[in-house]
Amino acid sequence: MITVPPVIETERLRLRPGRLADKDVHIAMWADARVTRFIGGEPRAPDISWGKFLSSAGLWPVMGFGYWVFADKESDALVGMGGLSYFCRGIPELEGVPEAGWAFDADHWGAGYATEAMTAALGWADANLDAREIRCIIDPGNAASERVSAKLGFKRIGESDALGHIVAIYARRRGG
Repeated sequence: MITVPPVIETERLRLRPGRLADKDVHIAMWADARVTRFIGGEPRAPDISWGKFLSSAGLWPVMGFGYWVFADKESDALVGMGGLSYFCRGIPELEGVPEAGWAFDADHWGAGYATEAMTAALGWADANLDAREIRCIIDPGNAASERVSAKLGFKRIGESDALGHIVAIYARRRGG
């Protein structure tokens, strides 16, 4: 089982493990209401953001997959995070299936980074995980993530209100 995130390089990004040096950028990203509008709905306090950063890193030794920091390849600065998770959300359609997720600093939206990063993450998953399918959830109105999910090969399979609000559930078969 893989217990640490492998480093993957794309044309513009480096998918890598998180570092203490990422803390301030990560906290600032999640304090931005634009970023959290469709992910939790409210800006996060620093302690909540940092706890989630650490728990994302903790997925790797427990699950054999997890989140990466999406870093600018030239500066190595965090521009986003994402990958694969298992967060026990109480959504039956996510049980036993890796869940894809991604988020980017709002200053890096619209440049194709999410598609680039998640194409690499899903390529890694297809080559390394024994998972026939990967799923994701997207809040209604998040048109940008809906477009990214479609480019990645996800198809809507239903919805759930288990989180206290409606989320759409998407699935992608191995190999896209």
